[in-house]
Amino acid sequence: MSHPYFLTVAYAGADFHGWQIQTSLRSGQGELWKALRALEAEAPMPQGTGRTDAGVHARAQGVLIQVSRPWDPYRLLAALNAHLPWDLRVMAAQPAPEGFFPRQHAIAKRYVYRLGTGPAQDPLQHGRLWHVRRTGPLDTEAMAEAGRELLGTHDFSSFRCAECVAKSPVRTLHAFRVRPTEAGLDLVFEGDRFLMHQVRIMTGTLVDIGRGRWPAAALPAILAARNRASAGPTAPPEGLCMDKVWYEARWGIGEPSPFGERPDQSR
Repeated sequence: MSHPYFLTVAYAGADFHGWQIQTSLRSGQGELWKALRALEAEAPMPQGTGRTDAGVHARAQGVLIQVSRPWDPYRLLAALNAHLPWDLRVMAAQPAPEGFFPRQHAIAKRYVYRLGTGPAQDPLQHGRLWHVRRTGPLDTEAMAEAGRELLGTHDFSSFRCAECVAKSPVRTLHAFRVRPTEAGLDLVFEGDRFLMHQVRIMTGTLVDIGRGRWPAAALPAILAARNRASAGPTAPPEGLCMDKVWYEARWGIGEPSPFGERPDQSR
């Protein structure tokens, strides 16, 4: 008999080639599977909520595992962490209901992109943010104004990398905000799903607006162009973190989404 558990996993992504398991490269999924098989040699592969790019961090990657016997959640967490490397940790564990799958039942995600805006790059923040070199301050009001133009449901083709294999470029951005930090700025994006590199391209575009390359009023035309060449550069991966995931309320995993259920969700 299989016993499902839901894990909240955090990792520093600098030395990972993304979440998804690789043939010969280090990945979050691969490291967690090795730890799980140290407990149960025949354990199936852990299933995550979503992929992260190489170098991207996660605070709340949701993962479903299957084990052959019941575990006390804290003992399971401690046992897995005893076999995990320092840059990946299980932060929480709980029994999962039968039929729950994190990828299929996630309804919203929060990604945070950290920007350093000081006169020099803080060495203690190396690998944790993008230090934006500039001759003057970023226009954060213009960045916030432009970011508000991304809210709602749109074709985000202008913010989609060429390698993206999603069937549709249509996504919904529920919320966006610019949050001052001690190091500089956090750009906070909350949406239903995100295309490959979408947050990093939106960030690169907003930084260009903050630098004065474009006015905030240019954002609607960039979005409407549905052309990757119309948008700004892809921000480097080290500033990005998967910060939170919300799941359908019926599964009892975490807190309910502040954005409601899916429009067709009737249960």
